Amino acid sequence: MNIFFSVGEPSGDLHGANLIRELKQRRPDWKMVGYGGPRMQQAGCELHTDLTQFAVMWLLQVILNYHKFRALVKRAERYFAEQSPDAVVLIDYPGFNWHIAKAAKKHGVPVFYYGAPQLWGWAGWRVKKMRRWVDHVLVKLPFEEPWYRDRGCNATYLGHPYFDELRAQQLDQDFVRKRRASGPLVTILPGSRTQEVRSNLAAQLQAAEKVRQSTPGVRFAVAVFKQSQVALVETELAKSGVEAEVHVGRTPELIHAATCCLAVSGSVSLELLFHTKPTAIVYQVSPLAFFVQKFFRRVRYITLVNLLTADELFPAEVGVYDPEDPRDAHVLMPEYLTCQDPTDKLARHLTHWLTDDDARDALVARMAVLKEQIGRGGASVRAAEYVVNTLDPSGGLREAA
Repeated sequence: MNIFFSVGEPSGDLHGANLIRELKQRRPDWKMVGYGGPRMQQAGCELHTDLTQFAVMWLLQVILNYHKFRALVKRAERYFAEQSPDAVVLIDYPGFNWHIAKAAKKHGVPVFYYGAPQLWGWAGWRVKKMRRWVDHVLVKLPFEEPWYRDRGCNATYLGHPYFDELRAQQLDQDFVRKRRASGPLVTILPGSRTQEVRSNLAAQLQAAEKVRQSTPGVRFAVAVFKQSQVALVETELAKSGVEAEVHVGRTPELIHAATCCLAVSGSVSLELLFHTKPTAIVYQVSPLAFFVQKFFRRVRYITLVNLLTADELFPAEVGVYDPEDPRDAHVLMPEYLTCQDPTDKLARHLTHWLTDDDARDALVARMAVLKEQIGRGGASVRAAEYVVNTLDPSGGLREAA
């Protein structure tokens, strides 16, 4: 068997690597090739291109990189025509992966979408592409299976693959103990994409300064996703006047050691839930982007953790989170999708958790309930078994050659 992968985000690279390992355990003779990232390569994928280096956002970046994406689609289509892979596995990156799915279907290659995109939240009309070009829609969240099935897709709920990685983490306990030994710590998570860091870190640091002024003894640490972002982070720190430790590759330890956190919206919210860490979420966009998103977004919350506790997923009036609105009383992570200054609100949440132990403990207890419901792991195993049972149902167990 020859399986072609197409994965474009750093988080997808992680999930793809875990899936490849599980597939290799069951079918060591299967060949894995395609587009992905370094973790997939380490897991045994023959990487044609590191697609994660092109992780982009918003229309302008897509336009600037269009010629690169188009060349990659053509390269994949040639591969489908010449090598006839047995399946294509897509993870995240729908703007690009629709083209891969269409090319695969053109050549009669079955398509699996592992961790289907959140079309229910922002682009429901695109479900027709899923229905037309994807044979197996493997979803991460409980409400996604009925949503996709109601729209004619062959959807199966497997759980969120991120929890597999989180449950396998081995923390550096000495590092954690040292950060906890000197009083309250706020961990700042400015995002995995450099664009996110540029858009959000300055506001996060402004909020941190307001917290410092009202909370004696508080300390700060910035969890940097990759080494190339360190200079940008240090520049922003120097401009803000905030003193903070800066660490690369220490996100799990810094989350675990923190009293509370300040994060950019993204899949990191699931890691924060896993560690039951009180967190304020921010996602700053331009006024134009904020205006445009109102026409596409179909859910009230941008944070998965908050969606999973919502009574009404698709309200008639969407709006944004408001701490004074009774509809938002269930929210576990206060979130601010905004084009305005959110720093006072962010600082208020952080100060509350730093100074009111009872309030913080009550929030931690509520987070623990949700973690127990959805954070048990096993998605990678279930996905591998689904793929194997679909492509090779009578193959049995095989030994490596």
